[in-house]
Amino acid sequence: MELRQLRYFIEVAKREHMSEAAEYLLVAQSAISRQISNLEDELGVDLFEREGRNVKLTKIGRTFLNHIEKAMHAIDYAKKQIDEHLDPERGSIKIGFPTSLAGQLLPTVIYSFKEAYPNIQFQLRQGTYQFLIEQVSRGDIDVAFIGPVPREHDRIEGEILFTESFSALVPVAHQFAEREQLQLKDLQNEQFVLFPHGFKLRQLVMDGCKKAGFVPTVSSEGEDLDAIKGLVAAGIGISILPESTFYDATPRLTTKIPITFPEVRRSVGIIMPKERQVAPSERLFYDFVRDFFSRLQQFR
Repeated sequence: MELRQLRYFIEVAKREHMSEAAEYLLVAQSAISRQISNLEDELGVDLFEREGRNVKLTKIGRTFLNHIEKAMHAIDYAKKQIDEHLDPERGSIKIGFPTSLAGQLLPTVIYSFKEAYPNIQFQLRQGTYQFLIEQVSRGDIDVAFIGPVPREHDRIEGEILFTESFSALVPVAHQFAEREQLQLKDLQNEQFVLFPHGFKLRQLVMDGCKKAGFVPTVSSEGEDLDAIKGLVAAGIGISILPESTFYDATPRLTTKIPITFPEVRRSVGIIMPKERQVAPSERLFYDFVRDFFSRLQQFR
């Protein structure tokens, strides 16, 4: 059983198509077919069912895939540990982040880090709150920025970098546009523009409104900040967003108004897995981020 065969097997299993796997791997389809056949002969089972040009994993093939992906991940990680032991400043880091931190926090941190360590490479992956936690727990992402930072999780450790309040975002022609501050209950009759179900920012807003004694009417949804801000600017409704999403500027045709009671807040931080030894480049990045925000707090 060769590593090459196993990599071919994984790619074919993902795509359920020999030619697409061959195109991705930049090898001839005949070479992949031959290696898969050799692997099946060695194992004594059929890993795939052939369906014309497509292939489909057999039941035992799915079981084999589950174990082989874990094994290949361990092999790749072992190779990474060796490479970074030889040169900690030439590693590669997989970083996860939510859409709410993509505009200001992520670019600022990575730019500063790359100035200090220009030879470390990044792979970036955007995702929802639960997705990021799961991916870090499984080791598919090395570290992730997240908000709020989860508490007492069995498989991840987190570091709070800062906490922030939420403010209301209203159209410039809104009746509250000239107000200097709002209580959350002032917005109970408004149409809200929020993230869809499953997004942590939506849940934080819903929980805050519940504390204020009402359930908000969600008239529209957007999966990214630009969409939500654009809908507010168009007069479709109002939204409640964290302070870090306003760092660049308040969008044109809108007004930001602080919320005084009840406060809607979240912690923002970085998470890493507990159950494995992190690579030198990952630890370097983690410690850099902690120090970066510690120094920022001293100047605030």
